[in-house]
Formats: sequence, structure tokens, C-alpha cells
Amino acid sequence: MADMLVKLYNLPPLEPVLARQQEAGVEIRRALAAEKSMVINWVAERFSPLWVSECDVAFARVPIACLIAVDATQRQLLGFTCYDAVYRNFFGPVGVDEVQRGRGIGKALLLKCLHEMAAQGYAYAIIPWVGPKEFYANLVGAVEIEGSEPGVYRTLLKY
Repeated sequence: MADMLVKLYNLPPLEPVLARQQEAGVEIRRALAAEKSMVINWVAERFSPLWVSECDVAFARVPIACLIAVDATQRQLLGFTCYDAVYRNFFGPVGVDEVQRGRGIGKALLLKCLHEMAAQGYAYAIIPWVGPKEFYANLVGAVEIEGSEPGVYRTLLKY
């Protein structure tokens, strides 16, 4: 799978997307250090062990580079995303609980994360090993980086 590049200085507005999530009872925010084990366990139950490792690294960044989507009433985790986990300037992973998909939570996590990266001084973000290219191309204008396959994961250990 190829990598994609996003111009962080040309992102869609964040506020309307967050407002829609808030109206739906979903809060998108930076994870707290006290939530680390809960978030990592949640990721481990639903996604790849690789994502668990990346999420763990994101909690070691200052500020914490893990954002979460939370049901504002039930205080339950609905989704997560990270940045600067594999390499600096890398977005991801991002995941939403299977039963919560289709509600725009992934879009909100993506935009919030990319806006955070822009606020920290990045002009571009790299989305590595992209599966749904159309998702990123349509939402944030991401373009495929020519010759990026297999990319940074080419020497990844097998488990």
C-alpha cells in the first residue's frame, strides 16, 4: 500500500465537523495520560497489534499525540487516532468501533488530528500505508506519493 501526502495549510474547516459530532453526543479531544491503559486495551480488542504499539508511542509524546472520540453521555470510547507515532509528521493510525462507523467520527478524528499537526508547525502530513485512498483524497485532498510502496513498513517484523 502506498503513502499519501496532505497539505496542512489547506485543510477544510474543523469547527462545523466538531459541531456536528457534539450535536450527536460525541466529543473529540486529546486523550489524557490517565486514560492510556483504557485506550490501549480498547485498541488491542478491536485492531492490529501494530496499532497498539503506535498508540503506546503516541502517549509518550508531549503533548500526547493520541486523540479520542468519546460518547459524551456514556463516557465510552468510540474511536481514536494518533500522529507522530511511527515517524514525525506521520498521521495514524485511526480507528472507529465497528458499530459506530458511518457517523462521521472517523472524519472528525482525521480533521482534528491534522489541524493539531498544523498547529504544531507542520506544513504537510504523511499518511502511511493507506487502505481507503478515496477517503483521504475526498476529505483532505491527500495525494499518493509516487514510489512510496512498500514504504517505511517494508522491513517490518512478521508476527
